[in-house]
Amino acid sequence: MNSAKILVVDDEPQIRRVMRTSLSAHGYFIDDARSGDEALEKLRQERFDLVLLDMNMPGLSGFEACHEIRSWSEVPIIMLTVRNTEADKVAALDAGADDYVTKPFSMPELLARIRANLRRVTVAPIGAERVLSFDGIEINVAKHEVLVNGNQVRFTPKEFDLLHYLASNPDVAIPHGKLLQAIWGPDYGNEVEYLHVFVNQIRKKIEPDPARPRYLITEPRLGYRFRPPPHTASALANP
Repeated sequence: MNSAKILVVDDEPQIRRVMRTSLSAHGYFIDDARSGDEALEKLRQERFDLVLLDMNMPGLSGFEACHEIRSWSEVPIIMLTVRNTEADKVAALDAGADDYVTKPFSMPELLARIRANLRRVTVAPIGAERVLSFDGIEINVAKHEVLVNGNQVRFTPKEFDLLHYLASNPDVAIPHGKLLQAIWGPDYGNEVEYLHVFVNQIRKKIEPDPARPRYLITEPRLGYRFRPPPHTASALANP
């Protein structure tokens, strides 16, 4: 995992130097960019495993850069910012970020977040089907692919993992903390706004009426439940 290649995007030269030195010391390969535009250019030319992206930069902002990256790439993005309101977190996640770290942060905290976002874990229960089908929606676990009425709909890795986990546990009210730990990792549990944003994004992609969800149901003050339609067809994909 520590051989991962990380792109650090920040307009402050000192921050880029510190991040390069500290992360390199832990075995990561580091490149950096001083602007959103430079980051986009590097991401189009090279493959990175994760992006650390400052939210507040002159020119192309972190929000704008994140939104652009997410339109064509599934690379994990951790947004870095001095702003810590819930509205800022929601805006970052809405733009496509996978995670959010507030400055100043400790290096152990950042390293834990990096490890969590580089790790893709198996989130489905043992014995879960490799293809889940309901109402014209097909979740293909092997391909990490979602089809809606036969058309492929683009999901980020975390959106896919969250939908798959909920659909693999039908009619079970799953608490926020359990969902966060299953999808983001054991160091998470209080970032409820993450779930609000990602569930809303998933609803826009699979629900006939996202404002009145049929499948992803909110359990007030608890978490979420996947409510399968009557006579749901769930079947193993052919090997």
